[in-house]
Formats: sequence, structure tokens, C-alpha cells
Amino acid sequence: MPSETRWLNAQERQAWRNLSLMQLQLDALLGRELAAEGLSYQDYLVMADLSERDGEQARMSELGHHLGWEKSRLSHHISRMEKRGLVAKVKCPTDKRGWFVCLTDNGRQAISQAAPEHVESVRRNFIDLLTSDQLEALDEIANIVLDHLPEE
Repeated sequence: MPSETRWLNAQERQAWRNLSLMQLQLDALLGRELAAEGLSYQDYLVMADLSERDGEQARMSELGHHLGWEKSRLSHHISRMEKRGLVAKVKCPTDKRGWFVCLTDNGRQAISQAAPEHVESVRRNFIDLLTSDQLEALDEIANIVLDHLPEE
């Protein structure tokens, strides 16, 4: 027998809707801005992750875990990026089933060109609107929720 539904009260509903709307609108804005550079927001996330790693490469499984993407989504997206010359897939020498994703020269150039405006937009539309205490609280809240969610 199902338990009674615990409906959201007005405060909870408002907080949830605002969080959802904020994320959707920020993602859409950042996506439009990156599209002017010929990149998708997802392209940027992949290349930013790779650019911050030693050797500008990662195992496919590590990259997917870090981005929170399912294996099939990552595989399809990396294939599209590879066709555009932004990344390359390289066979893992120690695991016949494993692949590395590497940032190419074209990918490095693309993210180097897009990053300054992207970071400025993140600052202008999010970071600079919040106090240090609010950012700390938001980070704490995000960690609580992320730690609760099941791993992919």
C-alpha cells in the first residue's frame, strides 16, 4: 500500500521551482553565448574538464563520472566532438577495452578563445550576485544533495 504523498508546501515549492528555473535559464544563456563561438555548453564542459587535467586527457569512464553523464551520452557526444576535431580518442595501453579522451590543438584553441567570455558571464550572471557566505552555503547545500544522490 503506497504511503500518503508528502506534497510540497508553498515555501518548498517556490524554492524548488526557483532552483529549476535558475539552472535552466543559466544553462540556456551560457549555451547561447558559447554557440557564438561554435561550441555547445556540453562541448565546453568536456573541454574545460580535460584542460584542467595533467596531459589534457582522461579515461572515458573518469570523464563520464566527473561530468555526471551516462556512458552512452558521453560516447555519442565525444564522437561528435571528435568529428569536429576538438578531441581525440586514444586506446588505453593497459586496458584493451579502455579509451582516453584527449584535447586536440583545435580543442585547446577553441576553449582558450571561449573561456574568457564564458567565465566573465558566469561571474556577471551568478558569482558576483552572491556574497561569499551565500556561495559557501550554496556549495554546502549542493554537496549535501550530491552526496545523497545515487552514483551513475
